[in-house]
Formats: sequence, C-alpha cells, structure tokens
Amino acid sequence: MKYDLAEMNSLDIYLSSLTNEEYDKIKHKIGTRKSKPMPLLSWDIYMDGYHKRMTEARKRIELEKVLSFAIQFNWQNDLEIAFSENDYEALIITDKNQKIIWVNDGFTSMTGYSKSFALNKTPRFLQGEKTSLRTKASIKSKIELDKPFKEVIINHRKDKSMYKCEVKIIPLYYKETTHFIALEKQVV
Repeated sequence: MKYDLAEMNSLDIYLSSLTNEEYDKIKHKIGTRKSKPMPLLSWDIYMDGYHKRMTEARKRIELEKVLSFAIQFNWQNDLEIAFSENDYEALIITDKNQKIIWVNDGFTSMTGYSKSFALNKTPRFLQGEKTSLRTKASIKSKIELDKPFKEVIINHRKDKSMYKCEVKIIPLYYKETTHFIALEKQVV
C-alpha cells in the first residue's frame, strides 16, 4: 500500500516522501486514528435505493398536488389508482379546452420548456414536422370520446430534437369532463 497512489491519502503521500530521518523527527506529532474509514463498496446498491426513495417521494408530492386540484374542481376520478397503475415522467393537466393549467418538473426535464412557458398553451406546441397527422387525428377523436386512452406520438423538445412519447390521457370529471390529465413517458 505504501506506494500505491490510488489507495493513499494526502498524509500517506506526504509521509512516503520523507526520509527515515525526517520521519523520525515528526512521528511523535502524528496521532493515530480512532476509527478507520471503510471504502463504500456498495455504492451502486446505495444509489439504487436512494434513487427509488427520491422517485417515490417526488411521486407522492405530485399526487398530493393533483389531489388538491381534485378537491378544488370536485373531480370524481380515483386518481390514486391512476397513479399507481401508470408509470410516467411528465404530468400535464389541461382544462376542457386543452389549455395547460399545471405541469410537473418532469415536464421540464422531458421537453426543455419551463412550467411558466407551458401554462395556458395547448400541448400541441410540442408537436412538429415529424409528428404524424394520423396520430394527431387519432388523439383528437379519442379525446372527444371522453374515455381514458393511450397513444404514442412524436413530440419535439425546446431544442427541436424529437422524442417518442407515450401519452396516457384520462378525462377528469365532475358530472361531466372538466379537465384532462396526461401521464407521459419517453419511449424508444
């Protein structure tokens, strides 16, 4: 270990550079450690667990936000089931006219657009030249049916790069549909 630089601490490097005489002069000033630090051999296991806990916490906060909208607008949907049954990266809530009233942080990560930019726009601003007209027509007709559905669409980020997005759209209702929520994730 003495000359293995990858395993040496700063003091080890300094001490290894001393002659025997120089070391003998200062060794009484060097204390011993009460504990020896151990290298973290399970960093990957720790990070997986940490990432999982952070994702669960973020999703709990997002569910609470959506449930606060549910109270405000008297939605009758069981949103907890919708969240537990669907994986997502981005959330978008629109009104009946498809104007965005709220997006989560995942929306910004996925698209590059800020929350404030997205507000009061329709999600169509994410579509571009590579977005299929057939897919756009399919989404429009399924929205008019007022039933949950899933579709894959090619969207465009702020930097103009394309991505395939799986969109699960759920009508939110109080007697009739008042809003929509889209649970979105990027797919290959």
